[in-house]
Amino acid sequence: MKMTFRWYGEDSDPIKLSQIKQIPGMSGLMGLLDYKAAGEVWTEEEVKAYMEHVHAAGLECEVIESVNVHEDIKMGLPTRDEYIANYITCIRNLAKYGVKVIIYNFMPVFDWLRTDLARVIDEDGSNSLYFDEKDLGEMTPLELVRKTAEDSNGFTLPGWEPERLAELEKTLKQYENITPDDLRANYKYFLDAVIPVCEEVGVKMACHPDDPAWPIFGLPRIAHSQEDYDKICALHDSPANTVCLCTGSLGSNPDNDIPAIIRHFGEMDRIGAMHVRNVKFLGHHHFREAAHLSSTGDLDMFAIMKAIYDTCPDTYVRPDHGRMIWGEVGRPGYGLYDRALGATYLNGLWEAIDKMENAK
Repeated sequence: MKMTFRWYGEDSDPIKLSQIKQIPGMSGLMGLLDYKAAGEVWTEEEVKAYMEHVHAAGLECEVIESVNVHEDIKMGLPTRDEYIANYITCIRNLAKYGVKVIIYNFMPVFDWLRTDLARVIDEDGSNSLYFDEKDLGEMTPLELVRKTAEDSNGFTLPGWEPERLAELEKTLKQYENITPDDLRANYKYFLDAVIPVCEEVGVKMACHPDDPAWPIFGLPRIAHSQEDYDKICALHDSPANTVCLCTGSLGSNPDNDIPAIIRHFGEMDRIGAMHVRNVKFLGHHHFREAAHLSSTGDLDMFAIMKAIYDTCPDTYVRPDHGRMIWGEVGRPGYGLYDRALGATYLNGLWEAIDKMENAK
């Protein structure tokens, strides 16, 4: 296992590389260029400068997140070939500088949804991301976008970049006649184009699940269960077509048995990376994000780490979505302190599992 940390870049993240380096057991980053719009090429010069900066801090960056798939690809529009060509250029440029995994998603319009970005947790006074479908009420997608932007502490949020949402009403209208099967067919077209390139340059594509793990606003969503992921893996059968198994996204639906899903895809060698976090169930389609410690939420983090250890021990892991604690103000879900605690806790579980197994 390689323990990593999501970092937004020198100009966008208040967290410094020197601070990440001080987290025990931290090998490097799951990095991104958050100023790049979906469909734009990540140039070789940009990638080179980013990697050199990260390496100078004593960290590695073998995983890149959020090379966003343009909506025209998802909708199967005639312009998709242009954007797929740009995506292939990104893959080649990233591979030149040591990237082994690209995490992406195929969610229409919204990468993730929450109804509160800073819900106070009564037990300890911290706050975390929160979702209650009842809070959506009569709220339109545009109203939710405005609320999310207002609550983001001035930071951009992954999947909520202004340029991606500028034509929201038009995009939502275009999706009205796209079924899950249509979306899956467009997904296959994309994978058939990019996976052979990935095989050539030694990169794995890792698909992030829908978050939360059910349809929202009537949009087709096709990545929120083991069955969904089996279909995705079958769209283009290749070791380069993998999943980014996010325990919190899939775990937002208590019907998903997260350790079992990890074992299923780990045994298939189809886990490219892991996002590991905990959630607390509060009702139907109602949850908040919790500290990583198992007892603070409803996911068994020991069973999750044991499943990783048994079936995909060489994968990349990062602590996902921390609470805001100790007075920290930052990008919701992406503060330093609670994610650092999460990484240390997950590393502690890993050490205990490893010593248990070696003592047998």
